[in-house]
Amino acid sequence: MARGNRLFVGGTLRQLRLDQRMDQAAMARVLGISVSYLSQLENDDRPLTAKVKAALAEAYPVDWAAFDNREGEQLLGAFAHALAQPDVIGGELEPERIEKLHLQFPEFAARYVDLHRAFRQTHERLNMVEEAIANDMAAQARMPWEMVRDWFHDTGNYVHALDCMAEELRGEIGASERLGEEEMAAALHERHGVSVRIGETQASLLRHYNARAKELFINAAAPPESRRFLIALQLMRLSASGIIEDVVRSAALSAPGADRLLEVGLANYGAGALMMPYAAFRNAARAVRHDIDRLARQFGVSFEQACHRLSTLQRPGMRGIPFFFSRVDMAGNITKRHSATRLQFARFGGACPLWIVHEAVAIPDRIVTQLGETPDGVRYVSMAKGLVKPSGSYARAPRRFAVALGCEIEHAANFIYADGMQLHDEAAATPIGVTCRLCPRQSCDQRAFPPTDRPIRVDPDNRDVVPYSIE
Repeated sequence: MARGNRLFVGGTLRQLRLDQRMDQAAMARVLGISVSYLSQLENDDRPLTAKVKAALAEAYPVDWAAFDNREGEQLLGAFAHALAQPDVIGGELEPERIEKLHLQFPEFAARYVDLHRAFRQTHERLNMVEEAIANDMAAQARMPWEMVRDWFHDTGNYVHALDCMAEELRGEIGASERLGEEEMAAALHERHGVSVRIGETQASLLRHYNARAKELFINAAAPPESRRFLIALQLMRLSASGIIEDVVRSAALSAPGADRLLEVGLANYGAGALMMPYAAFRNAARAVRHDIDRLARQFGVSFEQACHRLSTLQRPGMRGIPFFFSRVDMAGNITKRHSATRLQFARFGGACPLWIVHEAVAIPDRIVTQLGETPDGVRYVSMAKGLVKPSGSYARAPRRFAVALGCEIEHAANFIYADGMQLHDEAAATPIGVTCRLCPRQSCDQRAFPPTDRPIRVDPDNRDVVPYSIE
């Protein structure tokens, strides 16, 4: 609660500590204050200072909006977070100076936040270019699906107008958390006169929409959650056609066919947003500490659909945990990827062989977890699960792949898969990288290729596991 310019947040601070499963001593250490000071803050005996605001915004960026949703305070949190990033050269500013700078020059603070976001995106793009050169692909034009994948990445994997429309439509259809197949089929018929027919087919076709007959055919071999998703997809394609057209038009993707692929991607996004409406899904995810199996049952979706939806919770002022999400096939190809974390996936070539997702793809229906550390010292908690999508026929092989979801360790208290991990034990983390061609690690028995930016040395008289050393 704000009193004048002073901010008292005792109840919110106490609830955050309980949500993080921390006692007062543990949170006091995180914030760099004494236990008695924290107790005074929780009892509303003292207001937040600039130093404590900065510590809260840095340690709990996802929860900072709950303390003060005033636009200025949110800008202060983003400004302090941007100034604290390791890629900003120079000494660290005192929180009081940051707050004073923000108060005196709010337009500058807002511009700095925008510029830092643009810098991070440019840095990621530069890494993509370097990787393309390393794989002899620099001269090739981006394929249409790469354009669409990059478009979703640049938007933060969140499409505000479409997401809000899906949430509104869901409220009109029904208040229950889990929409049934019949309920969605009825909504499709009532709103657009389209009937749903579920039947057998010899082909591998999953769905077919006959616009003239106004009929949606769905393969009966599809699992129940997939059938519900396909009905939701058609409902969103028709209900949100104007929004989808506007987004595709503004994206202006140049490669032939990219606009149609983006249209399909947006319809799929809308279907996920309809089945897992933003606020309800975000609140449920936090309540169960992002337990994917429980979320999937609660909303009637597949394990993969729930993972994918968690990676889209990037609504301003109501963000979810920043996750990375990927899907990897049996050959190690990354067929879906998005990261709201500092970890960025390889665009070309294979992923790090030490990453747990490669083990998961070979062991279906089993969740495996990993504490990993990238060369920049950032630690991540990740889970992966191998999945099998049935083909519906002995004549066609089922599809096998694995999905992975992870976050940085500061969010581990809200990620159930981190339970039991030795998060701060230096020897406990697996030293993972992005891809061998970009990894600077000197000694790695799993290295497939040397890094492109460093020379190698070969000793004919000595042979280690890897037949060269890196200078």
